[in-house]
Amino acid sequence: MSFLAIDVGNTRLKWALFDAMRPGAAMLAQGAEFLEHIDRLADGAWAQLPAPSHMLGCVVAGDPVKHRVVEQMDAWDVSAHWVVPGQEEAGVVNGYDHPARLGADRWVAMIGARHHVLAQGPSRPLVLVMVGTAVTVEALDAEGRFLGGLILPGHGIMLRALEMGTAGLHVPTGEVRPFPTNTSDALTSGGTYAIAGAVERTWQHLRAHCGQDPACLMTGGAGWKMMPSMTRPFELVENLIFDGLLEIASRRLAAG
Repeated sequence: MSFLAIDVGNTRLKWALFDAMRPGAAMLAQGAEFLEHIDRLADGAWAQLPAPSHMLGCVVAGDPVKHRVVEQMDAWDVSAHWVVPGQEEAGVVNGYDHPARLGADRWVAMIGARHHVLAQGPSRPLVLVMVGTAVTVEALDAEGRFLGGLILPGHGIMLRALEMGTAGLHVPTGEVRPFPTNTSDALTSGGTYAIAGAVERTWQHLRAHCGQDPACLMTGGAGWKMMPSMTRPFELVENLIFDGLLEIASRRLAAG
């Protein structure tokens, strides 16, 4: 009963094929494509894959991209299913004002993160940071209630905004420094510390709300760049969205 997990972000589609539809299943294959190249999947990376028994994905890029993904699956006799955030799933309660408007990637990653923490020991509050095209910072209490979160631009968006709005800032990416003394380092350090500051503020709010130090997880392609600049110890977890999709899929299967 192989399982195909798909994560369609703002820039890339990431996929993984697992040998079973359960948490901890072995990954058989994985890959990524930029959104403009989705149409090559069927004749490329997916051409030699065995047909999956089940598929579940999350998408933030919109319905046209979703339809393109489904077209690439035509050779397989498998139905496409997509996560839509609701009031509760897999032990996580959605505190968004309008639950269905929460980004599916954020919701799935929270579910993966919640169960990652539970697998390590007693339940704790949780700060989850996803570092990608945009950065999200989520707060969950020890009972698995999503209290709310932040959305802010990632490094690339920050730099492009400054280049468009400020004369003379077309400079290469620099290094993170305590006291930058050139424009490249000043830009890179400013963006990094802006993200780190938002995360620290969320950590403080959550600790005050719960009366307990939160667990801290980070995921996303650029997470490794942020880790050295965080003010709290964070665990970098590579595939939280895939972990969340496996958790959701296994529970839906068990529920019939």
